[in-house]
Amino acid sequence: MAPVRTSRAAGRTGDGPVGRFSRAAGQRPRRAGDHGSTAIEYLGFLPVLILIGLAGLQLGLIAYTAQQAGTGARAAARTASQDGLRGSYERVGKESMTGWVADRASISPPTGGDTVTVKVTVGIPDVLLGLLGDRTVEKSATMPRD
Repeated sequence: MAPVRTSRAAGRTGDGPVGRFSRAAGQRPRRAGDHGSTAIEYLGFLPVLILIGLAGLQLGLIAYTAQQAGTGARAAARTASQDGLRGSYERVGKESMTGWVADRASISPPTGGDTVTVKVTVGIPDVLLGLLGDRTVEKSATMPRD
C-alpha cells in the first residue's frame, strides 16, 4: 500500500482548516464577540455555589451545636445527681462544651425526685445572613440520683 500524501503539514489530512482557527466537527464557528462568555456564565452561577456552601456550613453548625448541648446536659445532670456537687452543675455543664457554644448556652436548674433532669438551651450561630433567624437547640438529660 502506498503512503498517503497530503499538501499540509505531516500528520494532517487535507479535510479542514489548520491552526488556531480549526474546530471539531459539530461546533459552531467562533464569532468575534464570544470571548469571555464562559467566564460570565460562571460568574452568574457563583452566588448559587456560595449559597449552597453556606447552607452546608449552617447544617454542620446546627449538628455540632446540638451535639455540644447534649454533652453539656449530660455533664450537668451527672453533677446535679450527686448530693455534694449540686451547686456546681452549671459550671461543669458549661466546661464540658466548647467555649463559643458555652457562651451561648443557658442551663436550667435540675428538676425531679429520684432522678435529676437538666435542660440546656443553646443559640445557633447564623451564617446565612439572617435567613435562619434566632434559632435554638434544646437538649435534656436525666440521671438517677445518688
